[in-house]
Amino acid sequence: MNKLRLLIVDDEPLIRKGIRNAACRIEGIEVIGECGSGTDAIQAILSEHPALVLLDIQMPDCTGMDVIREIGPERMPAVIFITAYDEYAVKAFELNAVDYLLKPFDEERFSESIARARERIADHSQAGLAKQLEALLESKAHKWAERLVIRNGERFEFVATDAIDWIESANNYVELYCGPKRYLLGETLTSLEGRLNPARFRRVHRCRIVNTSRIVAVHALLSGTYEMELRNGARLTTGRQYKEAVQQLIHG
Repeated sequence: MNKLRLLIVDDEPLIRKGIRNAACRIEGIEVIGECGSGTDAIQAILSEHPALVLLDIQMPDCTGMDVIREIGPERMPAVIFITAYDEYAVKAFELNAVDYLLKPFDEERFSESIARARERIADHSQAGLAKQLEALLESKAHKWAERLVIRNGERFEFVATDAIDWIESANNYVELYCGPKRYLLGETLTSLEGRLNPARFRRVHRCRIVNTSRIVAVHALLSGTYEMELRNGARLTTGRQYKEAVQQLIHG
């Protein structure tokens, strides 16, 4: 049996270690590398040419979908997604014949997923796998996130996007302000912005996105900046380079 060349991509070292240990107990698998970021994953896929990639959906620098777009579906190996997404997203993976591991997963589920991947690699040409990934990218292209998954230790919390008042950048993370609650999400502000409905969420500062339904007043300040007053009493300043975006909000 030819060994299945496997690349592990996840930003959490403990998850990567668990996957490697589980993979080593399955005959015919060769783990060719581990990556903790999407950027490293792109480089490894192009240089190492794995047959299968275990790919985390949410990473600090980019998403798993971004990795596939950068590589191109026609060059992308078979994929098993590692995801904490909700049932809606998981159904999209199933419909497009791309397997997934829903965090947290056990060794039995991992083995089943590897077995299915082997069958798909054997049964599908590269063109067939590419079509599956193209269909997945298309299915995700125009669907805005309705809720976000926040990991807190071993607990996964689901936060509806409608509950968010505003979002602040925190290096490679973002802080979600939801009434009296705050959540830390391992994703960049730019990456998250691409998943939010622009009819509801607007970037008003290089470090800030606001839920426009929460705005009750806008006050003009100096040098083309504004102060936004939210329903909960919070006041947020805008960036000079976002003057036009704020004016569009004001004028409808």
